[in-house]
Amino acid sequence: MSQITSQDLVKAGVHFGHLRKKWNPKMLPYIFMEKKGIHIIDVNKTYEKLDEAAAAMKSIAKSGKKILFVATKKQAKEIVKEIAMEVNMPFVTERWLGGMLTNFSTIRKSIKKMQSLDKALKDGTLENVTKKERLVKTRERDKMETVLGGIAPLNRLPAALFMVDIMHEHIALNEAKKLNISTFAMVDTNSDPNEVDFVIPANDDAAKSIEIITRYLAAAIKEGLEERKKMKAELELEEKAREEAEKQKKKEKEEKAKAEKAEKAEKKAKAEAESTDAKDSSEKVEATAEEVNEEGADEGKKKIIIKKTKK
Repeated sequence: MSQITSQDLVKAGVHFGHLRKKWNPKMLPYIFMEKKGIHIIDVNKTYEKLDEAAAAMKSIAKSGKKILFVATKKQAKEIVKEIAMEVNMPFVTERWLGGMLTNFSTIRKSIKKMQSLDKALKDGTLENVTKKERLVKTRERDKMETVLGGIAPLNRLPAALFMVDIMHEHIALNEAKKLNISTFAMVDTNSDPNEVDFVIPANDDAAKSIEIITRYLAAAIKEGLEERKKMKAELELEEKAREEAEKQKKKEKEEKAKAEKAEKAEKKAKAEAESTDAKDSSEKVEATAEEVNEEGADEGKKKIIIKKTKK
């Protein structure tokens, strides 16, 4: 995570609040002093709250969920858009359409329509239409891209919103609260900090203040994304090792079964061979006995013949 100091916050003008007459009394815990009718924000409190918000955002990013960046005021939109794109997070920096969160399914239909128009303009589907019709479609696509382009990759509701100036983004804030979506925001001395889950007391009007806060949070998000990537790689390696182990185990089992089968076949063959030998031996003995009997019979005949001759 990038490192900043309280002095860096002061240099960026984070400590400048609004005129005393515009203050919200609920911001008192974050106000350091009043100087020439202007409230000065305690940058130590800012640093503390910024760190808390960064840790929470890092955790959300690590879990694979999205954080929607919302900043439609002039001095914030370009900075926030650029930083959100750097960390591949969705953003709304033009006009917040009512129902962007509470009527998300309808918004998704508009995004799909925009994507279909974009595809048709690129792949030549509209080549046969008149030049005027093509121009109308192009303008329609561009208009939708301006408002919806930043949330086009958002396939489901975000896990959290980060806002610059909750008074300016009150519609987005109210929608997030209705849906119990976590809220992070730069809150100036004229706003109610109790409206937000993660308050970052800071000047929400100066470009440098907006940039230093947003970049710090983006660095935390980037860290979370990198840790997620590393964690996924480790899990993939573990899964691969497990698969290899199972494969080896299966191979060993098959080889063992094969060896047992071969051993069984060998024993069977040996038994059959022994049985054949025994049978052959038995037949041989029987044949020999018959021969002996035949020889005995012949001898008997010879004796009888001799006796008869003598007489």
